[in-house]
Amino acid sequence: MPASLHVSPRLVLLATCLGFFVVLMDVSVVNVALQALHLGIKADITDLQWLVNAYALVFASLLLLAGTLGDRLGAKRVFMLGYGVFSLASLGCGFASSVASLIGWRLIQGLGAALMVPTSLSLLREVFHAESARNRAVGWWGAGGGIALAAGPVIGGLFITAFGWRSLFLINAPIGLIGLWLTARHAPTSPVQPDRSLDMPGQIVAMLTLASFTFALTQASQLGWSNPEILGAVLACVLLGAAFLWIQTHTAQPMLPLTLFRDRQLCSATLIGLLANLVFYGVVFAMSLFFQTIEHFSPIHAGVAFLPMMATLMAMNILAGRLIGQIEHRTLATGGLLLSALGYLLMAPALATHAYGWSVVPMLLAGSGIALTIPTITSATLAVVPSNQAGVASALLNAARQVGGIIGVAVFGFMISDNAEQQFLRGLDHALMISALLLLLASGVAFTGLRPTQAMAFALPQSPREQ
Repeated sequence: MPASLHVSPRLVLLATCLGFFVVLMDVSVVNVALQALHLGIKADITDLQWLVNAYALVFASLLLLAGTLGDRLGAKRVFMLGYGVFSLASLGCGFASSVASLIGWRLIQGLGAALMVPTSLSLLREVFHAESARNRAVGWWGAGGGIALAAGPVIGGLFITAFGWRSLFLINAPIGLIGLWLTARHAPTSPVQPDRSLDMPGQIVAMLTLASFTFALTQASQLGWSNPEILGAVLACVLLGAAFLWIQTHTAQPMLPLTLFRDRQLCSATLIGLLANLVFYGVVFAMSLFFQTIEHFSPIHAGVAFLPMMATLMAMNILAGRLIGQIEHRTLATGGLLLSALGYLLMAPALATHAYGWSVVPMLLAGSGIALTIPTITSATLAVVPSNQAGVASALLNAARQVGGIIGVAVFGFMISDNAEQQFLRGLDHALMISALLLLLASGVAFTGLRPTQAMAFALPQSPREQ
């Protein structure tokens, strides 16, 4: 160990929380900036969808590669690379002069985010050996994202008002420098697996599959589902998806070992993550436009309006980290999803009143339920894989969540694409009803697919520091 390296699990946790913070911060702040971007760089609703989905597209499609890279090169090294790429791309976004250049830098931001997320969980796995300590760390890691989602709309509104929309991206640079220093100074050198294959054919086909899928979903709001370009993209997605599965079954070291899907708990957690993010990000996108275009809220007012849904994420993520060790995965995830479904079910009539106060309780319920669910399924995923597959398993879960977000933004964006107020409100109402039904489905998956007892597959002896 280098003399200058002082391993500190708590400071490693802080570095990973900051990383997850900036990754999710750039989701929530962009939603608050939709109206400012529309006016500032003449972005229409399809452009706005791409500004959200370009980031999510690369994020989702490269997560599996990032997880494999983390296993091959070491989680610490890849995590720091992701921090650097994300920070530089944020500067590019801040100085972008057109919609096209901003979307381009958002793509690169997605690359940095993809490198950071699975390796951050691998780093936590490396420094927190005891399951109870690891569960608490995952809870705090999730809370870092919760803080970002909670603070993002408010900070975004303040920064847009005071400094303009560009400041939303520039703020990531100093945070990135702090995270890089903490990781370099306090994270242990990660083990490497130099013989781990990157499976580039599988990676390329997976990226093309997701790109065609995202193109079809996003452009359909402008071109319509019967457009030849959309139909061609759907066909390409199906064929490329089939090709990806063929490659994974005929490659000695696939990027996504299909044997992972033999575990029912991992499959269930992955599907729950997809459905939960589909609902959450889709509704946040739709409600952002509702507050700013129908209710005519200012950026600061729109940011504050999201506080009931977002602020609860922080507290409930921390609570979830403590409850995971006391309540079984199945019970906690099922309860969280049902609570969130109730919130979305009540939100539709609340928003129809145009009286903001009626929407506070539904937003609290919706945010609390999701915040209980995500750390639980993350813990459930890490609990059933061996240590040499932790990176790819966490990447799979987070890739599914990002794909869900892409679907939610695209589909719900399509449903509210009519600028007429009555049509917009009808589309929003349908989106909220669909959200409640999808979360009810996810709760059924949690109850039947997650194990009723805590899995102890890889629990290691406690170190003195963690006892």
